[in-house]
Amino acid sequence: MSQPSLPVEIGEAALRFGERTLWSGLDLKVEPGEFLAVLGPNGSGKTSLLRVLLGLNSLSEGKVSVVGRPPGRGNNKVGYIPQQRAMDEALTLRGTDLVGLGLDGHHWGVGLRGMGARRRKVDAAVASVGAESYATSPVGRLSGGEQQRLRVAQALIGEPELLLCDEPLASLDLTHQRIVSELIDKRRREAETAVLFVTHEINPILSYVDRVLYLVNGQFRIGKPDEVMNSATLSELYGAKIEVIKVGGQIHVAGTQSALCEDQVHHHADERVH
Repeated sequence: MSQPSLPVEIGEAALRFGERTLWSGLDLKVEPGEFLAVLGPNGSGKTSLLRVLLGLNSLSEGKVSVVGRPPGRGNNKVGYIPQQRAMDEALTLRGTDLVGLGLDGHHWGVGLRGMGARRRKVDAAVASVGAESYATSPVGRLSGGEQQRLRVAQALIGEPELLLCDEPLASLDLTHQRIVSELIDKRRREAETAVLFVTHEINPILSYVDRVLYLVNGQFRIGKPDEVMNSATLSELYGAKIEVIKVGGQIHVAGTQSALCEDQVHHHADERVH
């Protein structure tokens, strides 16, 4: 009897853009129900890793499989939560319509047959994130936190085995950071959904994280948070003195300006590699 496929399997992988190597020799297996935080400064290849798993970027070397299949669009076993971005106030798309796109893609009528079954699926997803009171409102009139809850519902409606999260807490206040983090963790605990969570700020999710993948300067480290988020490991990665201070159950990183990836504001556009 064959073993079930892992949510993510990456072997001897490298990603390059021209002369620049983002990372190489990457071996990574993510187990069902595992919460993996992907950390590192801007331009280190965090979002590019998600793009590889989504089938939007191709590896320069190595192999990758996503829930037993090559990366690519149309894999309903993969959910995706993007960074929170404000939507145009004039946008008339309702919250339930946004959530329903998780079933339909962007093609109306594709997905579950039977409007009744589809409606029940959407209603259940909306309820799972506590968005019933505003789900029928135009999304452009909702707050950033409300919009992000609906994006979580959209990502979860297909009952994915792998959830890819690209800075989903960016631009959210502390209350909504906690709410969104708890929703994602609830899904992985209840359904054994694996989570890859790209972030600059580990503290809101620290209590949920099983392992950390830290990318910097073409190098990486993988391990439990205490194994990676310490002064010795980060100093070795950066080639400079880095101090990791733990206060009140939180991790604070101090050192060179480029290393302050947990404590300073970053802009998502800086992460893009063309």
